[in-house]
Amino acid sequence: MNSTIQKPITITTTTSPHPSTFFPELKKCKTIRDLKQIHANFIKTRRIQDPLASAQILSFTALSNPPHKNLLYARQLFDQMHPPNCFSWNTLIRALSESENADDPFEALILFCQMLNYIEPNRFTFPSVLKACARAKGVKEGKQIHGLVVKYGLANDGFVLSNLVRMYVMCGLMNNACILFNASIPDDNVVLWNVMVDGLIRIGEFEAARNLFDKMPQRSVVSWNSIISGYAQNGLFKEALGLFREMQMGGVCPNYVTLVSILPAISRLGALELGKWVHLYAEKNKIVIDDVLGSALIDMYSKCGSIEKALQVFENVPRKNVITWNAIIGGLAMHGQARDSIDHFSKMEKSGVAPSDVTYIGLLSACSHAGLVHEGRSIFNHMVTKIGLKPTIEHYSCMVDLFGRAGLLQEAEDLILQMPIKPDDVILKALLGACKLHKNIEMGKRVGKLLMQMIPHDSGSYVALSNMYASIQNWDAVSEVRLMMKEMDVRKDPGCSWIELDGAIHEFFVEDESHPKAKEIHMMLEEISSQLRYVGYRPDTSQVFLNVDDHKDKVSVLHYHSEKIAIAFGLISTRPKMPLRIVKNLRICNDCHSSIKLISKIYEREITVRDRKRFHRFKNGSCSCMDYW
Repeated sequence: MNSTIQKPITITTTTSPHPSTFFPELKKCKTIRDLKQIHANFIKTRRIQDPLASAQILSFTALSNPPHKNLLYARQLFDQMHPPNCFSWNTLIRALSESENADDPFEALILFCQMLNYIEPNRFTFPSVLKACARAKGVKEGKQIHGLVVKYGLANDGFVLSNLVRMYVMCGLMNNACILFNASIPDDNVVLWNVMVDGLIRIGEFEAARNLFDKMPQRSVVSWNSIISGYAQNGLFKEALGLFREMQMGGVCPNYVTLVSILPAISRLGALELGKWVHLYAEKNKIVIDDVLGSALIDMYSKCGSIEKALQVFENVPRKNVITWNAIIGGLAMHGQARDSIDHFSKMEKSGVAPSDVTYIGLLSACSHAGLVHEGRSIFNHMVTKIGLKPTIEHYSCMVDLFGRAGLLQEAEDLILQMPIKPDDVILKALLGACKLHKNIEMGKRVGKLLMQMIPHDSGSYVALSNMYASIQNWDAVSEVRLMMKEMDVRKDPGCSWIELDGAIHEFFVEDESHPKAKEIHMMLEEISSQLRYVGYRPDTSQVFLNVDDHKDKVSVLHYHSEKIAIAFGLISTRPKMPLRIVKNLRICNDCHSSIKLISKIYEREITVRDRKRFHRFKNGSCSCMDYW
């Protein structure tokens, strides 16, 4: 925006009453059609000349929720006012500043410039104008309006100040925001404190945000929601859960926004018991489980290993939108229930909800996990030819993964070479993983080199290539790759698993002995090994990607994989026959997969493991993935 806010030319100071209860027919107005009838009657009876009447009609059409909102009608009505009072100016500026149309915030600023020629703005004008500046990223205009705020003596008004600080935060000028905040530091303006905490989270200053949050003289539920949401959205899941517990201990009742904010963190950590509590809390406190909260609950139950509960929630959501359908389709895919996922897609189409690109990612992922190559091809073609969606890199990655798992490596590579999008590291890693699985060393070398050129400091590429060489016992090549890692200072991400017990998350790394119950865990691991040997199990040492000659040393390495430590802890910490749920950050290895099948049978436990790709439900010596993963 090139316009500059000019000094006011003519100012008429007026104090206009807020239109309220003088027109009972307006209170009964339910639709825009009703409003137009009342408007016509007001014109006919000349009541429209009453500033209160016209202002109330303007407010209804400008600020109502869709579908009653009609900004074009509001603008036409405003242009017919002679003259508009301050309330009417403020109403239209606010409506434009909050509009979803990207151009309307600029229109709000232009309207404000026009307002200055006729009437003096008040404390209700500037918050909307500053919001327009923030949305338009109008730093220059925002600073000019800051000057006007000072000129009109509103710099200390809490309502205006909060929006002024928010404008600087949204425009990325945190230094300006901090100067204003530090100059005031009001104890009673919770909104201002919230704005500053949000601003620090936006620029990644999480420690500073937490320190400021802890200093707040008083905190509203909005304060808690802001920091919990910020932590969850930035990957600080355990910290978000910790804040959620602190919130409850502080006597602050979570609301709808709190639940929507915390559920993604619960999903990520697989904290099923806490997720169940959130669901029960919503029901007990009559918080409406609509499409948004319902979708979050479906996603939570799916990612926490309870697809049955996810299906129950899905069936009870009254109005299912595309996000709701995507949540259940993706959840079924993650659990390897490909046929059910495709069946829900058919129901989605019959319900009249149009699929999105995310829908097809879920469907193609389902086909990949189940080895449904024909169905995957059909779904991809349906997306492109029937629905008319343009495939994204995620769709191509799913297809490469589908072909790769099925052993169609050449078809997977051809697809990468022919697709109109430049390949990223995710799609190449999928192909490299398939090369390792099917021992196609030559193709693996080519893909590995491309990956190391593309992302030279990413450990995943080096580890995958090293593991591929190790699987054929080419230790010279393994050493060469690991030397490259050392020279590039690339470090492998450690294997990590966690388990939720009594609402607490217990985290374990490979060969982890840091837990308070490390001694008992070690004894349980020894017992598990003994039981496995008794039933004739032999460890799959081909998965030990180190040049270790001693078979016992290889077995020892497998013995302390993080998911086995988590299972051992679960066995000593829960009642017999209780199910265990483990979350792992990497793909589960062949040996752990085979041994956990037997552990589930020996200890009569249902053990659910969510690895980086999908769920494995072990029961009575078998796995839900049918050994295809």
